[in-house]
Amino acid sequence: MTLSDATKALEVWTLQNLLNLSILLGIVTLGMALIQSYYRSLRGLLTLRVGVEVWDLATTLFTDILLVVVVVIGYLVLNPDIMADIKMAIPFVPIATILFAIALVLRLFHGGHKVGDSSYMSAVWLMFAANLLNVIGFTVVMEAPSGEYLAGHPSPFWTFIKTRLRSNANLELSQIVFLVCFPILIAVLVWGFASGIKQVRRPEETRRRAGVA
Repeated sequence: MTLSDATKALEVWTLQNLLNLSILLGIVTLGMALIQSYYRSLRGLLTLRVGVEVWDLATTLFTDILLVVVVVIGYLVLNPDIMADIKMAIPFVPIATILFAIALVLRLFHGGHKVGDSSYMSAVWLMFAANLLNVIGFTVVMEAPSGEYLAGHPSPFWTFIKTRLRSNANLELSQIVFLVCFPILIAVLVWGFASGIKQVRRPEETRRRAGVA
């Protein structure tokens, strides 16, 4: 094996494991958004008001940080070159990335981090749908039975799954999925940017109207 082959193999291994990690983190993120009663029960053990406030901040912030990581990794692997190198379940994983991105925008810019807000539940349902897609894609497509198993147990179903729904085995479908999902993901990110800009400008406009420099 040449140095370039080893470097390429390391790159593929790293990207594949990053994708696998993001799928697991997506599940953890949804779980952290759901266990609010558990948070409240632990918060009741805190005696200082400052401790309670720090606890509330930490549980919310950590959930959003994990969600950012999931979206960033999803964006990283959603490109034609990487999709041709690693086994990604298509269209499951790309669609899940879009749903996670929408949930992130809702949580960061539209009150989705506040329990009880309608945007909070919208973000939770989006994360649930994204995780459902990822779990199906990971279990059924990415980790389908091996070639050794299928050699002794032929299955048209599993053969179709492995040859048609894996990004590195069906480059034609990969390109179609990329051309559809990537612009949508960019549109979601632009929406998030526009939402953030509005929040940044709002205090300035308030001060200007009040005559404060």
